[in-house]
Amino acid sequence: MESTDASTLATTVLGRFAAAIEHASRPFVLGVSGLQGSGKSTLAAALIEAAREHGWGAVAMSLDDVYLTRAERETLAVGVHPLLRTRGVPGTHDLALLGSTLDALERASPERPVPIPRFDKGRDDRYEEAQWPAIAEPPRLVVLEGWCLGVEPAGPDELAEPLNALEREEDADGRWRRWVDERLADYRSIWERLDALVLLQAPSWGVVATWRDEAERPLRERGEPRAMNEVELSRFLQHYERISRRALRSLAGKADVVLSLDERRRVHRR
Repeated sequence: MESTDASTLATTVLGRFAAAIEHASRPFVLGVSGLQGSGKSTLAAALIEAAREHGWGAVAMSLDDVYLTRAERETLAVGVHPLLRTRGVPGTHDLALLGSTLDALERASPERPVPIPRFDKGRDDRYEEAQWPAIAEPPRLVVLEGWCLGVEPAGPDELAEPLNALEREEDADGRWRRWVDERLADYRSIWERLDALVLLQAPSWGVVATWRDEAERPLRERGEPRAMNEVELSRFLQHYERISRRALRSLAGKADVVLSLDERRRVHRR
């Protein structure tokens, strides 16, 4: 998503909720849901900028910012399933940290500034808290974005058959996918805190690999050790395929605003 397009969309979206944001007795929590590479971070940044043009304090948060630490995920990998070393699926986020941060923002003050968690994907671990930005007054708007924001658990019947090679070869007994689905139920306490939900609706699951590869290409060109080749990227995305497909099927019916994207991330229907 181009920044100019995001700016226009942000103005439109905030116009939809301006009265509710203005009159809310606590920070208005606006969710932005979209699959990997759909432009969530770009839209969130544009929403923050548009909010400030209204004179509102605003802060952006992401599910990506509250991943469990690498050590915590290693504990899950040993005690539950090796696939839980990979961050991103439900159960690999610190929901208590996210919830307590949202609570604290309502009471933020210069005497009690609220640190906003940040995660270093290059190190695959959280930044030290001293490096987190701090908010010194309650914001009018909180934008919370995430790839699975709003998705509900499926239940065991939908999980019986493996969906892709990762599930067939590394989760043949379904233990990992059942555990992840059970953890997703815990996320309802966060979904219930959303005052409104904006959905960046991808045209299909298949386009996500293209979008994600676009993000990896500059890393490969710079010789970054963490850059993924085509095979590594394919395996990585299979961690998220099941829930992503569920999001494609289910979220449009519950979102307050649906921004339907084409393969180039242009909005073609609002």
